[in-house]
Formats: sequence, C-alpha cells, structure tokens
Amino acid sequence: MSIDELTTLSRYYGADPEYVIAGGGNTSFKDASTLYIKGSGTALADIQPQGFVRMDRQALGRIWEKTYPVDADEREQAVLADMMGARKPGEEQKRPSVETLLHDLLPFAYVVHTHPALVNGLTCSRQGEGAAKALFGDEAIWIESTNPGYILSGTVKAAMEAHSMRTGKNAPIILLQNHGVFVSADDVESIKAIYRRIMDALRQKIKRQADFSDTVTSKGRSQEIALALAQQGQATTVLFRWNREIAALVKDQAAFYPVSSAFTPDHIVYAGSDPLFIKTLPDDPERIPTLIQEAVQAHTRMPKIVAVQELGVFGIGTGEQAAARALELFQDAIKVAVYTESFGGPEFMTQDKIDFINNWEVERYRTRVSTEADQGSK
Repeated sequence: MSIDELTTLSRYYGADPEYVIAGGGNTSFKDASTLYIKGSGTALADIQPQGFVRMDRQALGRIWEKTYPVDADEREQAVLADMMGARKPGEEQKRPSVETLLHDLLPFAYVVHTHPALVNGLTCSRQGEGAAKALFGDEAIWIESTNPGYILSGTVKAAMEAHSMRTGKNAPIILLQNHGVFVSADDVESIKAIYRRIMDALRQKIKRQADFSDTVTSKGRSQEIALALAQQGQATTVLFRWNREIAALVKDQAAFYPVSSAFTPDHIVYAGSDPLFIKTLPDDPERIPTLIQEAVQAHTRMPKIVAVQELGVFGIGTGEQAAARALELFQDAIKVAVYTESFGGPEFMTQDKIDFINNWEVERYRTRVSTEADQGSK
C-alpha cells in the first residue's frame, strides 16, 4: 500500500539530520483522487500512517479557480479556510502542511521536501541560481525567494508550466531560494536516486566543512551571562555553546556577519530572525545584568540567539528543548553560511520576507505546537 511506502520514505529522510532537523520538511503521495500529505506539527522521523492528512484533490484544484484578497493576511486566511475545507471526511482534527497546494501541483506520485544545509548552501548564496543551472540543467527549476503558502504555490505552478512548454518534460527538482528543495518521482527508489545525485553534485563543489570540534557548554563567564539573559522577557532556559567555528564568528561583529540574519523560514521559527550580538563585556560582573537588559530592550524582540564577542553563543527558550533547538538551528545556519562560501557567499532573506514569516499565522502555529511539545516533555 502506498501510504505505508510513504510512511517508510518519510521516516528515512526524517531520521537523517543531514536532511531534516527540528521537524522541518514534508512529504506526500497522491493518486487520482486523494493527496496524502504530512500533517503540520508532525515529525517525519517517527510519523505513523495516521500522521498524514487525506485531501480531496478535486477540492484543492478548485482553489486555483478562485480570486483571493490582495491583502496578504486576508488572502492567506481565505486560502487556509479553503484548504481546510478540502480535507476528506474524518480528517477534520488534522491540519495539513502549509505546502499542500504545491505538493498537489507537482505531476508525480511521491514528493519529498527537505531543507538540507548542503542544499541551502546553494539556495542561500549569491551565485546559487547560476550554480544550480550548471549543476542540474533542465532537471531542476529555480524559484526566486517567495513568501511560502499560496504565493509560492502559484509561482511554482507558473514556472512548471513554462518549463514544460520549453523542454517538453516535467522537472523532478524544485530549488527554492532561501528555503530548500522539492524532489518528486513516481516511485520511492527514484526519489532516493535523485537526492543522491543532488547531494553528490554539491559535495564535489564544497570548499570546506564547518569545524565544530572542541564543543563546550560551559566556559568562563557564560554562567553569569546566562543568568542575566534568563531574567529578560519570558526566557526560562539559557544554554551556552562554543566551538571552533563559533569562536571565529564571535571574534567581532564583522566576523559575525555570515550568520547575522535569517537564511530560511525554519531558521526564523526555531532560532529567530535576528540574533543579538553583544560586544565585549565589562570586567565588572555587577554591570553585566544592566548591559544585557539594555541590549535586549534595544532589540526588536526577545532574541532566541545571543552571541557575546570573544566568548560564544547562547540559545534562549521557554524550556530546555526550545533553547537546545535554537542552538541546533543556529548551528545549521553556520553550516549553510560555510557552504555558501563555495557559491559567492551568503544571501539572507529580505526584510519583507522575514517580516512575513514572523507575522504569518501558519508559522505562529508551528511555533506554538513546538512550544507545547517542549512543555509537555517536562
């Protein structure tokens, strides 16, 4: 049964941190009438068949016949309502992935969407589009940075139609700038073969790997700084990390630039869009709480990542799992930044795209589900 194959395929990629971290990514299988899509807030690593949402493909197709409001919030709410209405009977308690429309559009039975750091070293780089064309030719379609959801689906729909008219073929690879990759095929082994080709091609182009050796979780003045950070906002847990790559990044504010903003929506959801960099702290420990408070208050929002010059990086969360996840995604951003060196350097999301994610109901839902899971694990 194909839903069982989809479950196995989803776990295969979901359990591999090279492809999926913090529950990111989504998968699907479709036949003529039904799309089986990963439910939002469900982890691929241990997904069960009931973790997929059965969607009526005819109802999803009717979404493209409608005209939606121009206002972004109104549009996304209306599209979400119609997408929820496309759930088949018995699925009313499940929430389909935000990428449901895009999965339904792709003209293949299986779709696996992931955010590998290696791939995002390409998609989040200044020379990514040209490099993608050289590496994958007409096998891939490059989509410029676009707000996820309905707008992204419509952009991909138009790009696929243009590609098919030009080449007479459907592209099995969709590379999304500042996002990740969609791989599609009509059988599981072809999905795996395409992913192997992508990853092998990129490995041959990478100039260096991030050096995470000598990792420590306690160093010097980290404890007093962690205590001062924990007293700000709603933070309950602050974790510290230092390694060779981080040491180079926190040398000064200029050195920190390659990780100073957001690469992808997942980085925003779990590690925040704008890490805070604090210059060298005073020798007087009594001044530290005041300095931390002033820095946090000057920030646009309570940061999830705080870097301290010549010391290291702190992850901040409502619990240990959330703080650890912030550090995990920040370390993923470091990998992406290092990989971009092979393709002209980093290219962050633009501020309007960052603002969209920070204000988008769908990503607030993902954040809430993640927070509730963290609190429930205590």
